[in-house]
Amino acid sequence: MLSGCATSPPQDTSNICEIFYEKEDWYDAAADARDKWGVPIHIPMAIMYQESSFRHDALPPKDYVFFGLIPWGRVSSAYGYSQAKTITWSDYVRETGNSWADRDDFEDAMDFMGWFISKSYKINGVSKWDGYAQYLNYHEGWGGYKRRSYNSKPWLKKVASTVKARSLRYATQLKTCEEDLSKSWFWKLFS
Repeated sequence: MLSGCATSPPQDTSNICEIFYEKEDWYDAAADARDKWGVPIHIPMAIMYQESSFRHDALPPKDYVFFGLIPWGRVSSAYGYSQAKTITWSDYVRETGNSWADRDDFEDAMDFMGWFISKSYKINGVSKWDGYAQYLNYHEGWGGYKRRSYNSKPWLKKVASTVKARSLRYATQLKTCEEDLSKSWFWKLFS
């Protein structure tokens, strides 16, 4: 019964316009995060795709012990659309006062990502438009990024390149539909 209330991922995640046409309120949430944090829509959307494939209840893989046979919790406390770790989410809630925020709510996840990307700019000087470096900040944390921990993880650099490519594709696609998406519901009824 509860699964009927769950939000399924968009059918076509390769096209940001199709995502927003299918999930009508997602564009408004993404635009709100853009306006509040100065973060271009395509950056958090590309990161979110990488982190959760737009699944509201995404969890990291299980950790196994005893020769990899016995499940022993999760490899991290990450959860939800943004895959925010519990401690980072708590920092976000404390700093923004958004005490009702949930990691499995798209609007809250977008606001969290806007906050995180904005802080990556303030702390590490990474452009809010740089999908590659923003993803490295997101994955490694601000301290890890400063220490360049990603240099010992060639696989992570490849993933960051993939996120950058997706963000650029999303940016190009969004230019073709954003005017339509930004119309109010009232205007859409009569156009």
